[in-house]
Parts: sequence; structure tokens; C-alpha cells
Amino acid sequence: MAQGLIKICGLSTDATLEAAIAAGAGMIGLVFFEKSPRHVDLETAARLADLARGRTEIVALTVNADDATIDAIMARVRPDWLQLHGSETPQRCADLKARHGVRIMKALGIREADDIRAALPYVGHVDRLLFDAKPPKGADLPGGNGASFDWTLLQGLDLGVPLMLSGGLDPRSVADAIRIGGLADVDVSSGVERARGEKDEDLIHAFVAAARQGATDRPAGDMPTPGRLAQQGRTA
Repeated sequence: MAQGLIKICGLSTDATLEAAIAAGAGMIGLVFFEKSPRHVDLETAARLADLARGRTEIVALTVNADDATIDAIMARVRPDWLQLHGSETPQRCADLKARHGVRIMKALGIREADDIRAALPYVGHVDRLLFDAKPPKGADLPGGNGASFDWTLLQGLDLGVPLMLSGGLDPRSVADAIRIGGLADVDVSSGVERARGEKDEDLIHAFVAAARQGATDRPAGDMPTPGRLAQQGRTA
């Protein structure tokens, strides 16, 4: 069975970036959101991106960023992907994709089946959807809170665009998440940290290994049926 795509998000040092690449992460994420403990400035992000370029895909995560901020990120960091982790509309996603010629990953908070139905308007405007747990009430961050959601909501789901799972994943839980939800593409941030905002190289390696094992062990019957919307994704 094909291995899934693994993204290590919120990297901020050369050593942890190198650990993610050495472990086999297919994507690394750089966070541009000042409220986040994982926020990096443009110069740091540009250096990390230069280290990663050609070795893994570079994702720039923003939250309701304005055009000037995104223009600066695109010019200085030159990411392969923009991850939009705020309340960006489908039209905003489409506009940024056209403006910069960049692939768009839209993150959506999930708590119940209706949240997955809310993803449908983005299909056709984005290159990937990332399903994260909805943040707790009063949380400052839209993601990276270490919370998870009911992975059974993802079983058999095919929205016609690549899907990625995030939220509450760590080396101990990721294999179960892949097995239960059926999505082998996964994203982690807080789950590979020794302290808030501080990535741990050993945890990064352990997470990638566990995700690879989870994808290998995933029963064939758990895989989405191409071209079919699961019940959770059907419109009324």
C-alpha cells in the first residue's frame, strides 16, 4: 500500500528542519502568525526554506493574512504551498491561487459532520483540504492546540480533492488515526514538541515512523472509494 504524505508544521530551527527531512517528511510548515509560539520572521523562514528547497515541499501557514503580508512571504520565502488556516473564503483561496500561481491548502476546523459539509464550497478552488480539530472556545490559535476530533467522520470520505488529517496527532496516536479515519496524509505540530513551540528531533522521527507503519497497516477497506462522497460530505 502506498505511503502517505507527512507534514511537520511549525518548524523554526535548522536542526529540527533537518530532522524532519531526514525522517522523510514530504512537507515542512513555516508559521506566519504572531500569536503562535511557532511564528517565524521572514528572514528565519527564508533561511529555513532555502535549506529545504528541492528536498521537501515548503508550506507557508497564514491566518487571515492581508495581501501585503502574503506578497512578502511569496517574494522572500517562495513556498510551494500557502496554507490558509483562518476564515478565508473559497473566493479568497481562488484569488490567492491566481495571484501567486501557488498551490493552496485550506485548513478547516472539524467537530461534527456539518463541518465536513462546509468544506464542499472549497472544492475546485484549492489543491488540498486539511481537516483539523476545531479549537477550544477562547483559544488564541486556530490549530496547534493538541486537540483531536472524531476520526470516524472521515471514513470513506472522498471530496474530489486530496485530504490531510491534523489535530491531536502524536507518535502514539497517529497510526490509530490513519486506521480509523482512512486518511494516510497527516500533519503534526504540537505532537512532536518537548515544550510549547519547541520541536523535538526524536519525536519527529518517531512520528514519521509511526505514520508510515499506520499507512502500511491500514486495511484496504478503509480507503476512500474514488469518486464517491461519503454520507458526511453529501449536500442536503
